[in-house]
Amino acid sequence: MVTSPLSFTALPLFAAQLDNLSTLGYQAMTPIQAQSLPLILEGRDLIAQAKTGSGKTAAFGLGIVHKLDPSVYSTQALVLCPTRELAEQVANELRRLARAVGNVKILTLCGGTPIRPQVESVKFGAHVVVGTPGRLMDHIERSTVDFSSVHTLVLDEADRMLDMGFYNDVAKVVAACPGSRQTLLFSATYADDIRKASARFLKKPAEIKVDAVHDAGQIEQRFYEIDADRRHAAVAQLLEHFRPESTLAFCNTKAQCRDLAQYLESRGFSALALHGDLEQRDREDVLIQFANRSCSVLVATDVAARGLDIDALDAVINVEITPDPEVHVHRIGRTGRGQDKGLALSLCAPYEMRWANQIEQYQGQAIVWANPKSLKPAPGGRLRAPMVTLCIQGGKKDKLRPGDLLGALTKDAGFAAAQVGKINILEFVSFVALERGMAKDAYAKLSAGNIKGRRFKMRFMAEV
Repeated sequence: MVTSPLSFTALPLFAAQLDNLSTLGYQAMTPIQAQSLPLILEGRDLIAQAKTGSGKTAAFGLGIVHKLDPSVYSTQALVLCPTRELAEQVANELRRLARAVGNVKILTLCGGTPIRPQVESVKFGAHVVVGTPGRLMDHIERSTVDFSSVHTLVLDEADRMLDMGFYNDVAKVVAACPGSRQTLLFSATYADDIRKASARFLKKPAEIKVDAVHDAGQIEQRFYEIDADRRHAAVAQLLEHFRPESTLAFCNTKAQCRDLAQYLESRGFSALALHGDLEQRDREDVLIQFANRSCSVLVATDVAARGLDIDALDAVINVEITPDPEVHVHRIGRTGRGQDKGLALSLCAPYEMRWANQIEQYQGQAIVWANPKSLKPAPGGRLRAPMVTLCIQGGKKDKLRPGDLLGALTKDAGFAAAQVGKINILEFVSFVALERGMAKDAYAKLSAGNIKGRRFKMRFMAEV
């Protein structure tokens, strides 16, 4: 059998793992997987610089799964993530990859949820733990976890963990693991401060960097020179002209984030802000609404947006130019994923021109400057999100499943399944995305009826 350099069959993986990858739709290795997996499977420590969406989770995930022994019921791998959302994404991907090796228990230990149920779950053991630094420290201090059998430690989005001030917690969690472990560090950027901070965690690491510059044919970039005091109005003009259904707008500060979201809301756009001052629960609410297409514009800071995994993002708007060209490339890489085309629009005030020039040099291609006067509202009326999110006061604790809510809306209330979007079931609440045109009718029928033989309180997350 002939194998191509990017084929998973070129790796020393078990036949069951290769079959599982084929079933999951993994056709060929991404650049980060091709560069890192041979080193990971050799047992080398590794520093890998790669952007979100590059396939890094499968890279370290396959390394973890390959070394797991399901018959040994102790924690063999530990993954540290900066946020609960990223930890959940990583854990779900690991569960998919681990199907090939039998009954593997993967546990998430994150803040933002009660610790007592976690303590009970940990008592029964887990092969792999995925968690956030602060909550893992809580468990270490309570002596409710034992990491003495960990052979693989992964620091995912290491730069973000440092940005969020987690260094001391990370260092203590690392100290709870054996010195003989393999350590894998993944980071979107790898500045000197991260290099120094992480040096004590790794032994003679191999270093790889996947080129972060995007294919010019995949993402269309346009820059607009504007006066700084016209920034908010210019964002509205971009939205009215291009009419993207899903947009991530980047600001450099929390204050700018809040102000722009409020401005866009006042102009009739479905917009929400995501920044570091939000409580975990509020952050979760915002992300659910954006991911299920109930919010058209998510206005975010770089730190807050790290670790997001949003499908089918039509456009990225750089409301302010970032001084770091690597961060710019990371921002625009959120659009144009897979085979999709993407749109990246950047607003540049005169004082930001030097940063635009740095971006041009870093990308190795000329910036395309467009005239803001060419931005005319496209036909179609007010740009509203196509869906609305209904929050139901019942969740996993009430034994609710997605099928229960879909059944109540389709079989009982008579709506078409196509009118119902994403359904998220959390511990105590559930979120259902409904087509805007039928949302009020659906609310009335659900309120008057039963879900699984019970009545639940419910409310819309935003004005319908």
